[in-house]
Amino acid sequence: MPQLSDRTNTPISTEELERRWSAIRAAMADRKIDALLMQSTNDGVGGYVKYFTDQNAGGGYPVTVVFPRDDRMTMVCQGAFGQDDTLPPEGDGVRRGIKRVLGTPSFASADYSLAYDAELAQKVLEPYRNGSVGLLGYGSLPISLMDQLRKNLPGVSWVDAGSIVDPIKVLKSPEELRRIRGTAAMQDKVIDTVLRAVAPGKREIDIGALAEYQCRLNGSEQGLFLVSSHQPGKPSFWFDKHNQNRVLQKGDWFNILVETNGPGGYWTEISRPCVIGKATQQMKDEFAFILEARRFTLSTAQAGASCRDVWNEYNAFLRKNGKSEERRLYFHGQGYDLVERPLVRADEPMQIEKTMNFACHPTYISGGLFMTICDNYVIGDQGVPEHIHTYPERILEIN
Repeated sequence: MPQLSDRTNTPISTEELERRWSAIRAAMADRKIDALLMQSTNDGVGGYVKYFTDQNAGGGYPVTVVFPRDDRMTMVCQGAFGQDDTLPPEGDGVRRGIKRVLGTPSFASADYSLAYDAELAQKVLEPYRNGSVGLLGYGSLPISLMDQLRKNLPGVSWVDAGSIVDPIKVLKSPEELRRIRGTAAMQDKVIDTVLRAVAPGKREIDIGALAEYQCRLNGSEQGLFLVSSHQPGKPSFWFDKHNQNRVLQKGDWFNILVETNGPGGYWTEISRPCVIGKATQQMKDEFAFILEARRFTLSTAQAGASCRDVWNEYNAFLRKNGKSEERRLYFHGQGYDLVERPLVRADEPMQIEKTMNFACHPTYISGGLFMTICDNYVIGDQGVPEHIHTYPERILEIN
């Protein structure tokens, strides 16, 4: 087995990859699935490719992976016309479990080139033209790919494989949990640095850029850095980079959300508020309530709990206290995906289980203030959420 390359930022161990492959192949055998097909173009919600290969899918370029039940993987990715590299059984120090790498210069912005990826994927799937192929990530498989495969491989039985892979993927191993805790620890340090840089006269994007810089220095590769600043009584929701040109003023209520992966690619997220000046009693009261709302959710979100029940009980709690109901998503799994199942909502069939990693971010507008807080929790050995961020839950006053 070759030594892992020092080019890779915090590679996952080969033993961990082999654990995943073995569990998934056993599940494929039970369902009589011959191969799995996945494609991703980004790291925010491209977790299947990362989970199987320990390689990123970023920059908008498609990375397609075929995972056979009885052979090593083939990857189709950005490259030269005719690229066809065969790797040794032990890999090359970067790519493990991959037998073959096919390259092609295709781009989503040049629609005629989309067939190139599909042609190579079809070539790889040819041995299964009368078999069963499981699809992973319906939202990531482009119509250009699936149209060609369905047309030219009419004998394939295409099945949704999320139902067999997701229950394995969302339960974290000890190695994965160490990486997740490492991301949370990184974010604790970053948000402390960032909040202390808030000052009148700075633009929102100045604060977001500092957060991104600090995360990159500490091993993060991808992330979102959302901010919300406003005068009390004129609340605004989150804004991303393009709309972060507002200049901070005295008296502003300011929130920043740092949602990034860390060394090794696992996601957590943290949000804290501050005020440029002194916190009013109303600010303190609203912040105290959002902490209470989160504690209520955590008291119900234990191993074996139904996501629907947690969601319904939380909204009943909000109604009882005169707050608007949650209608989006405030509590969800994370791993190699920024948003990973289970989603704590009425439409999620999966239950909460031990070793799952969750971000919890109750969010609403109340009393003229945009109120939110976010931290990560792991469902621990006792089946209850364990807080893995350590940064104080407070309003920072900027004098």
